[in-house]
Amino acid sequence: MTVTADTRADAGEQAVAERIRKIREAQSVGVSRAEAWRRRGPLLPALIFMIVVTQIPFLFTLYYSTLSWNLVRPGSREFVGLQNYLTVAKDSQFWTVALNTVILIVGVVLVSAFFGLLLALLLDRAFLGRGIVRTLLITPFLVTPVAGALIWKTTILDPNNGILNWLLSLVGIGKVDWIGQFPLTMVMVELIWQWTPFMMLLILAGLQSMPRDILEAGRVDGAGAFQLFRELTLPHLRRFIELGVVLGAIYLVNTFDAIYMMTQGGPGIASANLPFYIYQRAFLGFDIGQAAAMGVVVVVFTIVIASFALRLIFKSFSGKEEAA
Repeated sequence: MTVTADTRADAGEQAVAERIRKIREAQSVGVSRAEAWRRRGPLLPALIFMIVVTQIPFLFTLYYSTLSWNLVRPGSREFVGLQNYLTVAKDSQFWTVALNTVILIVGVVLVSAFFGLLLALLLDRAFLGRGIVRTLLITPFLVTPVAGALIWKTTILDPNNGILNWLLSLVGIGKVDWIGQFPLTMVMVELIWQWTPFMMLLILAGLQSMPRDILEAGRVDGAGAFQLFRELTLPHLRRFIELGVVLGAIYLVNTFDAIYMMTQGGPGIASANLPFYIYQRAFLGFDIGQAAAMGVVVVVFTIVIASFALRLIFKSFSGKEEAA
C-alpha cells in the first residue's frame, strides 16, 4: 500500500510539474510574441507610408496598363487586357531606347567606378591640402542634377561660348557641336562627372577599413606596389566596388533630368532612355495605357535584376564578416 501511495504521489507531482512547465512555456511564447510586436511597432508607420507611396500607385499603373486610354479623347477608356504589352513588345523604338538605357548604365557605372578607384587610391595617403582636395572632388555629387546638366550644356559644351570649344580653339581645332553630334555620349560624360565622387567615397571607405598590418606584411615579404594592389587591396575592395556598381545602376535606371535638360532625348530618340521615352509616350503622345505598360515592364525587370545583384552583395558582405 505504501509503495502504491508513493507511486501515485510521484505521478501526481510529475503531472503538476508538467502542467506548470506548459504554463510557463505558453507564458514565455506570449511574452516573446508581445515583445516582437513591440519591436515591430515603431516600423509600422514607415511600412504603411511605403505601401501608400509605392505599392498603391503601382497597382493603379497595372490597372492603367490594361486600358486603351488617350488623354486627348475624353471617355476613350476601354479595357484591352494585355494588348498594350503586345504593342510594346513589337515597338522597335522601345527596344532601341532600352539598348540606349543599357549602354548609358553600363558605361557610366564602369567609368565612374574606374575613376573613383583611382581618386580613392590617391586620397588614401597623406599630402598637403588633402582635406581641401577631397572636398573639391566631392562637390559634383552635391550639385543638383538639373543644375549639373545645365552647367554642362550651357557653360562647357555650348558650341559657341562653351569652355571646351574655347580650349580646343587654342590649339587650332574648330567649333564642335558636342551635344548635337554626340548626344548620348555627352549625357554619359555629365553623369560620370556626377557619379565619380560617390564611387570615390565608397571605395575610400573600403580602403580605410583595410588592416594596415596586412600591407606591411606584404611589403616585408618583398611584394611590389602593383602586386600588393592586385593580391591584397583589390580583393578587399571588391565588395565595395560591387555595392557602388549596384547602387549606381539602380539609380541610373531612373535617369531623367540630365536627358531632359541636355538633349530632350534627341536627335529623334538617339539619346532617349526608358524613363524619358515613357514620359514622351504619356505626356507628349498622351497614350496612358502604353506608357503604363512600359513602366510595368521596366519596374519588373529592374526589381528582378536588382534583387539578384543585391543578394550577391549581401552574401559577399556577410561572408567577409564571418571570415573576420
